[in-house]
Amino acid sequence: MKKSAFFILFIFLLSGTGFTASEVIPTSLKINIRNSLGNSEAGVSVTLYGNKEDFKKEENPVQQGLTNEKGMVTFKNLEAKVYFVAAEKGDMSNFGLGVQTNMLEAKKVNKVTIIIE
Repeated sequence: MKKSAFFILFIFLLSGTGFTASEVIPTSLKINIRNSLGNSEAGVSVTLYGNKEDFKKEENPVQQGLTNEKGMVTFKNLEAKVYFVAAEKGDMSNFGLGVQTNMLEAKKVNKVTIIIE
């Protein structure tokens, strides 16, 4: 009897939390940086801008980060909109290449790959 009462209480508490996956997962953007050979690049400085003007002037970044050993950097708690990405490491960058994301989907982990040369 104790086991069934505990199980019922557990189910009740679990269902009564009211949380859904969309409330728990923030809108985020996971960026993979690769070089012209297709290899992941660690230590790339990645800056996210909220509009084209800020990107061109290199002003008012939304967030900044460095890629890890797998060439990945994640930006969390973003608005669902288009962003502009500046990626630089030494003399390599994505300028003149792809710099604009698609419209991010809200409450999801959005993914993009950017090439630097």
